[in-house]
Amino acid sequence: MKKFLVVLFCAALMAAPAAAMTKEEEDAAWRKEPAYGRVIKIGYNGGLCLGTFGIAQLKGFYEAEGLKTEVIRMAGGSSGQIDAIGTGKVDVTGDHIATMLVPTVNGVRVKFTTGIHSGCKSLYVPVDSPIKTTADLVGKYVAIPDGIGGSDQNISMRFFNHDKVDPRQIKWKVAEAGVAVMAMKKGEVQAALLGDQFAKKFLDSGELRIIRSLTFDEDFKQEPCCIHAVNLDFYNENPLTVKKLTRAHEAASAWVMEHPEEAVAVLQANKWAAGDPKLVLEIFKTYDYSISDEATEAALRNIIDDYKTFGLIDAKKDTDALMKQVWDPVLGND
Repeated sequence: MKKFLVVLFCAALMAAPAAAMTKEEEDAAWRKEPAYGRVIKIGYNGGLCLGTFGIAQLKGFYEAEGLKTEVIRMAGGSSGQIDAIGTGKVDVTGDHIATMLVPTVNGVRVKFTTGIHSGCKSLYVPVDSPIKTTADLVGKYVAIPDGIGGSDQNISMRFFNHDKVDPRQIKWKVAEAGVAVMAMKKGEVQAALLGDQFAKKFLDSGELRIIRSLTFDEDFKQEPCCIHAVNLDFYNENPLTVKKLTRAHEAASAWVMEHPEEAVAVLQANKWAAGDPKLVLEIFKTYDYSISDEATEAALRNIIDDYKTFGLIDAKKDTDALMKQVWDPVLGND
C-alpha cells in the first residue's frame, strides 16, 4: 500500500510543471522519494565516450545536487549493461542509442532523459581500397566487432539506409576490432565499423580511411551517439532524483567541454581512459557533449524510423507512442 501511494504521489508530481515549485517545495518533495538519502548506483565501466559519468562522480557534480552516489562496474558487455539497468542492478547508466533503443522498445525497463555526446564511430576501409562509397560494399563483407544485432551493425545499417543501400545486401562478419583491421589488410573483409579512438592510429599512419562517419558526416554529426538512461521503476518512483541525476550529468558535460585537457587527465588517472594522452585528447575534442535535448529527440525519432525500415523495430508501431515510451527530457522545464 505504501509503495502504491508513493507511485501515485510521484506520478502526480511528474505531471505538475516543475516551474510551479519553489526550491524549498522541490526539496521537501524530494525528501519523500524512496531514493532520498540512499546511495544511488551509477553504472559506468570506464571509457572515453561515457566519461561524463566518471567526471560527475569525481568532480562533485552529483554531490552538488545533494546525491550520494557510487560507480558500479557492470559485467557482460553491452548485454550485461542493458540487463543491469533494466533490472535495477544500477539506477542510471549510458550507452550507444544503437545498443539500447531496440531492447527498450521491446520492453526492457529503461527511460532516456538526455543525450550524452555526438561522434564516436565510423566505417573504415583500407587506404588503397577501391571502395569509395557504401554502394561499393554491396555483396561484400563488413566487420562488426560487437556482433550481430549490436551497435556496430545497427550504426552501419543506418549508413547504408541513408545512402539508399539495402543493408540486407551486405555480408556481415563478427570480428574484434584488431582482428578486423588485419582482416581488411588480408582482403577477408572489405570494411569495418570501428571506434574512432581505436582507429585513429591507423588513420594517422595512412593505413585506413573513412567512408562514412557518425563523427564527421553532416547527416550524422548533429546526432547523439550515446544516451543517458535510468531504470524505469527508479524513474517512476523518484522523479526529482532523476532530474538531479540528469542535471548533474549535464553539468559534467558542460565542464568537460570547457576543460578537455583536465577531463582526459582525470579519466586516465582513474584508469577510465587508456592510450597516448595526446591521441586521447584529440579524439575527446571530436565529441560534442553540449548536444541539446531537441537534437536528441529529433535523432531518436529518425533512428526509430530508420530501424522500422529495415526491421529492427516493428514497422506497424507508432513512432509517437514509442517516443513517449522511451524518452522524457526531464530538464525541459528548468
